[in-house]
Amino acid sequence: MTRTVLDRPALRWASLLTLSLAFVALLELARLPAALLLGPMVAAIVLSVGGGTVRLPKQTVVGAQAILGCMIARAIPPSILAEMARDWPLFLGGIGSVIVASSALGYLLTRWRVLPGTAAVWGSSAGAASAMTLMADAYGADVRLVAFMQYLRVFFVAAAASLVAKLFGASASGAVPDIVWFPPVAWGPFAGTLAVAVFGVVAARFLRVPAGPLLLPMAAGVALHGGGWLTIELPPWLLAVSYAFIGWSIGLRFNRAIFVHVARALPHVVGSTLALIALCGLFAMGLVLVADVDPLTAYLATSPGGADSVAIIATSSQVDVPFVMAMQTARLVLVLLVGPPLARFIANRTAVADKAG
Repeated sequence: MTRTVLDRPALRWASLLTLSLAFVALLELARLPAALLLGPMVAAIVLSVGGGTVRLPKQTVVGAQAILGCMIARAIPPSILAEMARDWPLFLGGIGSVIVASSALGYLLTRWRVLPGTAAVWGSSAGAASAMTLMADAYGADVRLVAFMQYLRVFFVAAAASLVAKLFGASASGAVPDIVWFPPVAWGPFAGTLAVAVFGVVAARFLRVPAGPLLLPMAAGVALHGGGWLTIELPPWLLAVSYAFIGWSIGLRFNRAIFVHVARALPHVVGSTLALIALCGLFAMGLVLVADVDPLTAYLATSPGGADSVAIIATSSQVDVPFVMAMQTARLVLVLLVGPPLARFIANRTAVADKAG
């Protein structure tokens, strides 16, 4: 009996690892960006929907987010704030358009009673998927439905952004160079980088900052790296492991019970997700025409949510990474600030409309 209990988690982990490697290999053959994220994500969905459950230690996922924050910080110069201040109408227009579109779709799904209560409002919020899920639970929404909508959108956004990156020349520079997975490591900078990541995790826990394990190391890394006090050192193998844990943490949210629970609403949820992605594509086109931003940069900057997956795709593509992350980060912060009052406002308006009808 004991042997059977012990064998099951081992078998599931082996299945998850095998599937992840297989999907990564397939995506790499297709030359799609972020294969190291998308492969584990798809593998986790297949395993989870098939009835398998793998428990990821919480600290590994949090640590992976912190490493990703350091990676983003390495790509962002400290001049990003000056860039945002200089082009504030552009940023305000791009961010506001995405928030308005996602809120309108959430209102329509709630008004049409596709999902009960305010689940559709929280689930449609563009950005901070994990934070929105936690806040929705605190405000009484059905967290299963919110998680389903949020992480389904994250998956679609990651897949769509990866395809768009492929179409718009993420590999346009020619042959993809071979990755040296275990290069010589500068141990001093590497220790400093890990210290920044640990600081972000600990500070986020005590300060209770939503998405803090990602945002706090990113902010500290930008300050230290930009000021010349730290060279961020991230070996490829560490990034690959971090991508895998982030992909698994997203994919394992898609279990069979959630799919059965929302089977009736699935066409509407998928339709609204694709509509939001299409609308954001139009907003990206506006950035291209008005501000002369290159198409791939504009698309990634306006992608609705999944800042970590967008960051991975952006850093593996020929784009303006600081611009992309400035837009994504600013929207993330704004969504965290306006999300709860906006959800309450839409829920109240829906209730009033129902009574009037």
